[in-house]
Amino acid sequence: MDYEMLVVYLTRLLAMVLVLPVHEAAHALASDRLGDPTARQQGRLTLSPRAHLDPWGSICMLIAGIGWARPVPVNPRYFKNPKWGMALSAAAGPLSNLAMAWVSALGMQICAGLAQGGAGLPLVIAFLFFQTLFYLNLNLAVFNLLPIPPFDGSRILLVVLPQSLYFRVMRYERVLMLIIFVLLILGAFNPVLSWLDLHLAQLFLWSTGFVRLLF
Repeated sequence: MDYEMLVVYLTRLLAMVLVLPVHEAAHALASDRLGDPTARQQGRLTLSPRAHLDPWGSICMLIAGIGWARPVPVNPRYFKNPKWGMALSAAAGPLSNLAMAWVSALGMQICAGLAQGGAGLPLVIAFLFFQTLFYLNLNLAVFNLLPIPPFDGSRILLVVLPQSLYFRVMRYERVLMLIIFVLLILGAFNPVLSWLDLHLAQLFLWSTGFVRLLF
């Protein structure tokens, strides 16, 4: 492995130990604030990577740029409104990644502005880190907002689907997970995911473009 690839994987590793724990901790915090203490009782209300990282999901994120962590346990019986509680706790993860993506875009713009006077190695590495953090967050957010099991978007569907129909679909969650996994390997979702990633990236970079005026 050459020096450039080593830097790429090291920055991806550092970004990963921020992206996945923030995503899962956001789920835990939302469910806890909505009245469900399950995640807190199981030690998931933390940003510690050790509490959240899944070995295979982490390897996939390092290699392919998309992965997963250990799901945060949620017990909807604690929610005053189970339908909205499930939806809000599910949405917290992708929303946290979108927020991190915007902050990462800000970091990229600052690095690019500073580089106008010449970019040394530390500035190049900082830009690469923010760029990696930006795209990992975007990928994870878009991926999880797909309205199909087992992604967070499927929980958000509970708000718009009749409850009886929703739980009827969830009976087949494991079968659907297997089908989705095969479709992902075959690249069936690539056009949709790429389109969403591209337009969100353009939006975030445009919304942080004001930073360039400071340099």
